[in-house]
Formats: sequence, structure tokens, C-alpha cells
Amino acid sequence: MFGAIRAAASRSSVRAFSTTSSRAADLAKLTLIGRLVRDPEVKQTKNEREYVTYSVATHQYPPPPPDANGERAVSSPTFHRIISFSEGSNRYLQTLKKGSSVYVEANYELREPEPNADPTTPQGQRQIFLRHGLIQPMSIETIRVLSWPKNQGEAEE
Repeated sequence: MFGAIRAAASRSSVRAFSTTSSRAADLAKLTLIGRLVRDPEVKQTKNEREYVTYSVATHQYPPPPPDANGERAVSSPTFHRIISFSEGSNRYLQTLKKGSSVYVEANYELREPEPNADPTTPQGQRQIFLRHGLIQPMSIETIRVLSWPKNQGEAEE
């Protein structure tokens, strides 16, 4: 009985370290810890599929190295726009407010600029798309609130 289990386990572990690729095992995921820039927004695709878009601001850590005078420049925020097609996540996202500190894991897709596009347009720039539940509806994307804004007035600063 255990021999069959061991044989199956050894076959799967051999596959896990194989040099041939398996598309099902490919993974492109980003982890962000930052603050919501605004309340999440509910939108619809052209096919009337509901999704939620939200933005998270992060800061570079550790801060940039000191300059010649020994002073460190203030790190500027980076803004990440995330699209969620996951029904469960979308209901939860609608309860979040601007200023909430969040932990986000999302699949991402990198798109290179189109060769003849104007560099000042989105098509002429490198783009990273962050998505919950679009490519693999059963995938494990996460968003967790680390802290809520203390009050609405503070969240809007």
C-alpha cells in the first residue's frame, strides 16, 4: 500500500525538478504592502462583467543611499493600479477605505511598449498589469487590511 504512494511521490518530485517546463507550474506574482490611494471602484467590462479597480501606494525601502553630503533623499511613492475579477475579493474590496494599510498578492503581466507607439502614451511605455482571479479563477490572490485609517478626516490627508 505505501509502496504505491512512495512511487507516485517520487515521480511527482522528479517532475518538480525536471528541466522541461510545465505551463501549469509557471507563476508571476507580486507582493505589495502599502496604502490605498482612494476607495476601490466597481466597474464593468464591455461584456458587462463586474470588476473592481484600486490603487496602492508604496515607498522604496530601504531609502535611497546617501548622496555626497551624507544626506538621504526622501523616497517618492510608487503607485500600483490593481484590477480584481474575483467575486469574493470584490465584495471585500468594496468595504475598504482610502488610507487603509494593505497587504496585496496579485498575478501580474508585463507588457512591453509597442515598437512605433508614442512614448508619452500607455502603448509606448512598459506596463505591468496586476490582477486578482482573471487568469486562474481559483488562484490564491490575497488582500488583507493591516490597519484601517483612524478616522475619515485623517484618511483624506
